[in-house]
Formats: sequence, C-alpha cells, structure tokens
Amino acid sequence: MNRARRLLREWPLAFGAATTLAFLLQGPSWMRDLSNPGWLGVMFAWPFVAMLLSAFALVRHAESVAHIVGEPRGTLVLTLAVTGLEAMVIAAMMYTGPKESAVARDTMFAVIMIALNGLVGLCMLLGGLRYREQTLNLYGANAFLAVILPLASLGLILPAFTSAPGASTSTLHSVFLIVVSIGLYAIFLVLQTRWHRDYFVLAGPSEVHDDAAHHGLSELHSTTYHALLMLAYLLPVLVLSKQLAKPIDYGIEALEAPPALSGLIVAILILSPESLAAIRAARANQLQRSINLALGSVLASISLTIPAVLTIGFVTDKTVLLGLPPTDMVLLVVSLSVSILTFALERTNVLQGAIHVLLFLSYLTLLFE
Repeated sequence: MNRARRLLREWPLAFGAATTLAFLLQGPSWMRDLSNPGWLGVMFAWPFVAMLLSAFALVRHAESVAHIVGEPRGTLVLTLAVTGLEAMVIAAMMYTGPKESAVARDTMFAVIMIALNGLVGLCMLLGGLRYREQTLNLYGANAFLAVILPLASLGLILPAFTSAPGASTSTLHSVFLIVVSIGLYAIFLVLQTRWHRDYFVLAGPSEVHDDAAHHGLSELHSTTYHALLMLAYLLPVLVLSKQLAKPIDYGIEALEAPPALSGLIVAILILSPESLAAIRAARANQLQRSINLALGSVLASISLTIPAVLTIGFVTDKTVLLGLPPTDMVLLVVSLSVSILTFALERTNVLQGAIHVLLFLSYLTLLFE
C-alpha cells in the first residue's frame, strides 16, 4: 500500500517522461508552423506545464534532502537544485538561439528582481500582516549581500562599460569573471556550512526544523532515494527547455514583445517551487529560512550561472551578452541599496515588504515599456 501511494505521488515523472518522448519524436513537425495562435499556445503550455511540474517535484525531493541534512546545509541543497535547473535551461536555450545571446543576462536579472524584491517583499508583507514584526539574523543576510553586490556589479553592470563590443566581455574579462564568481562562492559556502553556520540560523521557538510535516513533507526516505528522483525529474526539464525555446522566441517576435520576456519566463519557471517554500516559511514565522532561500537563489544564480554561460560561450563560439541596459542598471542599483537598508535592522515589518514589492512592480512595468 505504501509503495503504491509512493508511486502515485510521483505521477509528474510519468507526465514529464511522456511529454519528453512525444516532443522528441514529433517536436520538429509540431513546431514547423506556429502561426496559429491556438497551436502556439498549446506548444508553449504543454512543455511549460510538464517542466513546471517536474521542477516542483524536484524541489520537493530537494526539501526532503534539506530536512535530512539540517540547516543551513538544507537551504543550500535547495538553492543549488534550483540554480542547477536555471543553468541547464539557459544552456539549452542558448544552444538553440542566435549567435549573440542575452537570455542568461535577462534570466539572472529577472531572478534578482523576483527573489530580491518580489519574494523578499511578499514574505515580509505576509509575515508582517500576520505577526506585525519578524526577526532575522543580520549576519547571514549581510553575508549574502556582501557577495551579491560585487558579483552583480562585475557581472551585470561593468560589461556595459568595457572595450568589448556591445554588452559582451573580452576573453580576459570572461576568465576573470569565471574565477572570481566561483572563488567568492566557494569562500561563501565554507562560511555558510562550516565556519559561521550560526549566521544563517535564528535560534528560538519560531525556528522549527524537526517536524517534516511542517515543511509539507509527508514522507522521508534515504538521501540516495531523493537524489536519484531529483536527477530523474531534471532530465525532462533539460530536454523540454530546447523545445520550449522555439514557441517563446516565435511568440515574442510575433507579438513584438520585449526580448527580455524570455528571461522572465525562465525565472518564473525555476523560482516558482522555491518561492512557495519561502512563502510557507514566512507564514510560519520562519523569516530566516525565507531570506536564506531568496538571497541564496540570487547569489547562486549570479555566481554559478555566469561561469556556466561564459564557458558554454567559449565551447559553442557564441557571444554572451551580460551588460544590462541603463534602465535595468538603475533598477538593480536601487534594489541593492534598498536591500542594504532593509537588512540593517533585525526586525522587519509591512512597510519594508511593501517597498520591495513596489520595486518588483516597477521592474514589470519597465519591462513592457
């Protein structure tokens, strides 16, 4: 009985596998003519839903591993799983896209805006409405920001002002970014998991980590079991991302929508499961876990995606555009500045949440300007 229930719970894997097989066999013929709006919608919605279900299931198993290993390693497992999804989807879309690709830049910027403003703001807003004030560990939040700020500046702002053509980077600059991104993130991981684990945990009655049901985990199995299923759910996402790129590109061109919209779609796809986990934690008065998830997603996205896409650019001879347009630069600087002010105090309230949500709405408005 338990085995049957366990198999039924993994139905998204069957749906994802069936969708992947269908698109591998019939995808080229189905994508040949996307001029019909209804058919275009089907070709977008079908693989997107399959990828979204797989992403939710993958994060569910990552949360199980996170519960087994405990905090702060648990949050790290979750953010690395989501960032792995992001890097693979971006790589697949770059592979099928034009020689000059801005999808990595647009996706990273969308992740920053969603996580740093939308998710952080919504968590603080919901938590503030329910508890009036919530407490977090400033050492952890500021450790995240201390690495996010220079990496975002070096990776997303500086490339627009170098001698390389357009918003790309020279070979020397690309190698420098790869080394610095990986190096800083490695140092941060040592600090987070070994030297200063207490920075990322808020001791007290509001931080409950020993109840699996509290995190929506009805069953826990071995780490190997959950890790294997994470890999199984990752495969449909990787294969279908190539198929999804075609209707997205066609739809953006046909509707004359901003090209950066593709980055927003990818960011929504990969951040949705983790966002729900962060919102659940905030509503349970575990704001520290919400902030770890949100800021961890931003940091992992920048520090791991930049080396991945630049390496792919070297291998495939594609030009990776990283420098943001001026409007996005201003929004990024404002968002980082407000975050520094937000995490200067250990207590948060509704006002701080509303400010971050406002910045996220500004991003959405400027995207379609």
